[in-house]
This record gives sequence, C-alpha cells and structure tokens, in this order.
Amino acid sequence: MGETGGETKRGAEMGALALVASPAESAQAAEAMLRARYAFVPPEEADLVIALGGDGFLLHTLHEMLKRGRVLPVFGMNRGTVGFLMNEWRLDCLEERLAAARRFSVAPLHMEAVTVAGERLTNNAINEVSLLRETRQTAWIEVSVNGRVVLPQLVCDGVLVATPAGSTAYNLSANGPILPLGSRLMALTPISPFRPRRWRGALVPDDLTVGFRVLDPVKRPVSAVADQLEARDVSTVEIRVDSARALTLLFDPEHALDERISMEQFAV
Repeated sequence: MGETGGETKRGAEMGALALVASPAESAQAAEAMLRARYAFVPPEEADLVIALGGDGFLLHTLHEMLKRGRVLPVFGMNRGTVGFLMNEWRLDCLEERLAAARRFSVAPLHMEAVTVAGERLTNNAINEVSLLRETRQTAWIEVSVNGRVVLPQLVCDGVLVATPAGSTAYNLSANGPILPLGSRLMALTPISPFRPRRWRGALVPDDLTVGFRVLDPVKRPVSAVADQLEARDVSTVEIRVDSARALTLLFDPEHALDERISMEQFAV
C-alpha cells in the first residue's frame, strides 16, 4: 500500500477475479452477463473483486472483507443510484479496464465504544462514524483529541468523524469540509449544533484519536454508527484511523476517486 488515502500505482495485477452483486435486479442482470463473458472464482480464491451495485453495496463488500481478514482490491461498477464510489457499468473490455485502473488506498476508521451497560464494541467505518441522539432530547457530548478535552459540552443532534473518502457523504450533508484523498486528515463535524453556536467543526490529523463522552447517557441516550453498523446507548466512543487495514479501490483513469472528490468542491 502507498500513503494512506492516496494513489498507490496504476494498473491492477490481473490474477483470479471474483464477482459479487447486490440483490437489486439491475445488479443481478449485470452479474449474469459478466459470468457469461468472463471466468470468475469464489472470493476466497480471488486476487481481485468486481462488485456490482451502489455505494452501499460497495461499503458492505469492504466491511465483509475486513471481518474475514482477507482484504482484496475492489473494482466497483455502478448498478445502484448514486454510485459515487463506483465506476461506470460496461460489459466489454473488463481486462483492459483493470489493467489501466488507478489504485487508491483508503484507510478505514476504527471505532471502540463502551455502552451504558459496560459492553465494549468495536467496528470499522470506511465513510464515517456518527454519534446520534436516540430521542427528542438533544445530546450532550464532551469532545477530546488525544485525551485532551477540546469541547467540554457540545449540545447537538450529533457529531461525526469522516475519512477523506467519506467526506462527500453524510459529512458534506452536515456542512462538513471536503477532504482531498491523501490529506491525512479527519473531518470532525457537528450535526445541528446548538451550543457552542459558532463551532462548525475541525480538521484533525489522522494520527490522532478523537474521543467522545456522553454527559447524560441515561436521560439523553446516544447511538454510535460506523457506516451502517449501530451501537446503541453508548457512554464513550474513541475513533482513530486504522492504517494497518487499508483498503484498495480501483478506478478507471477518467473516473478516478481523487478527481471526483476534488470536483465536488465546485458543485453547485
């Protein structure tokens, strides 16, 4: 792997290919066409994975690889809705596309949460970890960076930590900054903050740890969500970049992830 969050090298080592698809009808139809044209092996025997679906399915595929401890490069083709993390769907010239693809190393976040009941939970997130209020009561959250309290009390609907790859997702919707790949930063972004009124978030170097402590977890319960994986009734949460488990995404040169993220800064 190259530098965390940046491009590693051009071209994919061909090797054995696996094919996975979301349950959506369009993805299943594309899978049938690809299997009729190309040879594939089971994921456990593969050197590279082709994923058909949307961004949600790609995240699911990456999470499954992290769980199993065997992380392979992934070339996604869009058979979903938005497909920001996906390449264009095409049946032809798959080998040529993989040979010309640009590789990007994306390090996930590692979340460790402790619940009110004392249960310790860990999850990874490729896009973001979000703390969200569970009831109509606003959340009261203490924010720390590397053990130093930087906000004694954030009164809000929630707060999130996003990777550069995820900075154009929920983070952007919450008015957080877009982070270029390779920036070695995390976005720390409040969700509907009430106090401090003027705080709009921060940029945190990705070698530091962001900590949250829920100040009234019984009256004002908070959940922690790592991508789509939720831990309810948390009391403390720590988040750091897990650079040792970096993931590799492959993109067509004309559809590369770094350029798409950069161009989002000019979207109107």
